[in-house]
Amino acid sequence: MSTRPLSTGGVPRIAPIRRERARARTSDRVYDELVSAIRNLRIPPGASLSETDLSAQLEVSRTPLREAIARLVDNGLVSVVPQVGTRVERIRLQDVEEARFVREALELAAFAAACERPDRDVNTMRILITEQERCHASHDLSAFFAADEALHQQIFVLSGHSGIWTMMQPIKLQLDRLRRLSLPEPDMVRELIDEHTAIVDSLEVGDIEGGQTLLRAHVNRVRRYGPMLREQHPDYFAD
Repeated sequence: MSTRPLSTGGVPRIAPIRRERARARTSDRVYDELVSAIRNLRIPPGASLSETDLSAQLEVSRTPLREAIARLVDNGLVSVVPQVGTRVERIRLQDVEEARFVREALELAAFAAACERPDRDVNTMRILITEQERCHASHDLSAFFAADEALHQQIFVLSGHSGIWTMMQPIKLQLDRLRRLSLPEPDMVRELIDEHTAIVDSLEVGDIEGGQTLLRAHVNRVRRYGPMLREQHPDYFAD
C-alpha cells in the first residue's frame, strides 16, 4: 500500500476561494476548503501550514485565513506553537476509536429507522454504488471517497434524521483521514463496494438484523487496518 500527499512542490493543492457564494463568510469558505483538504489528505498529517502560501493559494487576506485556522485549532485538526508555527495534527488512534464508537451507534440506529419506513427508496444508493465502481475502475480515489460518504449519508436521509449526519462531521474527521489513507489498496476498495452492495440489499428488503450485522462489521474495519497504517505511515500518527 502506498499513498503520498497530493501536493506539488511541497505546497498542498487547495482551491482558491471564489466569491459567488455571497451569503457565506469568507472565513467559513476558507475553513470548509481547509477541512476538506485535511480530511482528504491533500494536506497530510504533520504538514506545516504557511499563512503566506495559503493566502496566495486561496486568494484571500490573512484575516479570514486566521479566523479559519482558529476554528481548526478548536476542532483539534491544527496546532499553533509560538515561535514554531502552524501544523496539521497527526492522527490519534484513540480519537479514531471514539469517532468509530459514535458513528457505529448512530448509523446502526439510523439503519433500523430507515428499514422501518415503508417509503424508503434505495435508488440513489444504487446510483452511488455504480459511481463507486466507475471510480474504482479509473483509480479516482478522491471521487470514490466522496461517493462512499454520500452513500452512508443516504442511510440517515432515509431514516428521516439527515441532520445527524451533519452533526457527526466534526466528530469523525480523524476517522475520515484514516479511512482515506486506506484507499490506495485496490483490494480494500473492492471489498468496500461489495459491502456497500450487501448493506443496500438489506436496507431495500427491510432486514434490520442482517443489515446491522453487515454495517457493524463495515464500520469496524478501522480497528483492523488502523494499526497496520500506523506502521506503514509512522509520520502521520501521533501515537
